[in-house]
Amino acid sequence: MTEAGTRRRGRGGGGAARRAERTSVRIEAARFIERNIPNFEILNEEALQIIETNAETVLEEIGVNFVENPEALERWRAAGADVQGERVHIPRGLARELCSTAPGRFTQHARNPERNVEIGGNSLVLAPVYGPPFVRDLDGNRRYATLSDFHDLVKLGYMSKWLHHSGGTVCEPTDVAVNKRHLDMIQAHMTLSDKPFMGSVTEPSRAQDSVDMCEILFGKDFVQQNTVMTSLININSPLTFDATMMGALEVYAANNQACIVSPFIVGGAMAPVSVAGTLTQVLAEGLAGIAYSQLVRKGAPVIMGAFVTSIDMNSGAPTFGTPEASQITYGMGQLARRLGLPYRSAGSFCGSKLPDAQAAYETANSLNVGLMSGVNFMLHACGWLEGGLVSDIRKFVMDADQLGVLHGLAKGVAVDEDAQAMDAIREVGPGGHYLGCAHTQANFKTAFWRSQLLDYKPFETWAEEGARDTLTLATERARKLLNDYQQPAMDPAVSEALDAFVAERKASMPDSFS
Repeated sequence: MTEAGTRRRGRGGGGAARRAERTSVRIEAARFIERNIPNFEILNEEALQIIETNAETVLEEIGVNFVENPEALERWRAAGADVQGERVHIPRGLARELCSTAPGRFTQHARNPERNVEIGGNSLVLAPVYGPPFVRDLDGNRRYATLSDFHDLVKLGYMSKWLHHSGGTVCEPTDVAVNKRHLDMIQAHMTLSDKPFMGSVTEPSRAQDSVDMCEILFGKDFVQQNTVMTSLININSPLTFDATMMGALEVYAANNQACIVSPFIVGGAMAPVSVAGTLTQVLAEGLAGIAYSQLVRKGAPVIMGAFVTSIDMNSGAPTFGTPEASQITYGMGQLARRLGLPYRSAGSFCGSKLPDAQAAYETANSLNVGLMSGVNFMLHACGWLEGGLVSDIRKFVMDADQLGVLHGLAKGVAVDEDAQAMDAIREVGPGGHYLGCAHTQANFKTAFWRSQLLDYKPFETWAEEGARDTLTLATERARKLLNDYQQPAMDPAVSEALDAFVAERKASMPDSFS
């Protein structure tokens, strides 16, 4: 674990110094997770082979559509695929062969090298909610998101100890023109945080703007030789790759930047109702999208994604935290590992309208499945509400706190000499207690994970302090974090260059809100 930031210490000694330390502004950032625990494998070898075989059949016999993208069709034709109109039939084994050139693990660089993350292998990188047009603010109001809300969420992500990544569209700033808001969002991630971030994918030229801004921040040569952005490329399930997303993928792959190639599936509507059938379709779509990235640039970094929910057959609404979605998440983890590819899935998913018990149950289910399924990049790890329509600032803080549990579980169980605690057991003996023994005194500060949010006080103390529930505590903590926020330093010349680029790009086009 690394720590960066400023600590303001009191001048007094002893108790005064300790009190000052406890109340000072501390910006702590945990290193990305390296799992020391096994992944849960839900599928046996026979099931894996059946799904892999069926996915190849889908690609060869049914095919996938690459719409409004003649260049993509020509790439596939040159690679040996059978192209009929906009339908691409990929011969058995070709997509898998192309995917083999994608790296199994890569580094995404942050402007603060201490915040670099490794994506792949046994690592787990946690990133916040992505995409909601609405926010639920600190007063509990549900409304359209603004750029100010976006800034607050980026600041909270920067201040959150357990988040490794600043994310991307943490909310849609609807008070900024659609064709210009990507510039403000990328600049906010670059200047308000020093953690790694995601690029824009809503139009290929916006992806190029993201690359150009990274070249200002990192230097052109560095960007071309290293990965400094991760971006989300959604597949239009079933089996369709649109020109907008593929255009963004082409920009990022050509510039050596990472893409998460991910179906967005509501089971029963965009994929079969069965787990095996959905896994077949997700694998086929992932293989086709990742293979295409390698046609654009061999060796381009990529992440196999799976975003799958089930559906409420009465209302048609998506459901979250369900056993079927968990089974798909576990299964895709196995399939991604067999391909040797990094894996993206899971998050703080819930369908609840409020950060209530339903939200907590569904979120906990989804987060733990992500840890146990071998996910390497977890988007939506905090702040998700109402099926992804809302970024909730209070739930952002609640979820971010609980991500510490994933860090603790992933450590595994130590069995070194100190962990065996035989000296402590001998010292205390029958009928004693461990509170004052040497082993406890040496380890009490780090022995147990402790929430920075939840209340563990006795009832009487809790009542005297106002009987605050978790939502109240989260509101107070969010306000404190935002009040304590200190912007990370940036080279003034780089900051001025970013300002100039954004201003020039905005001036080059009229506002569009469609």
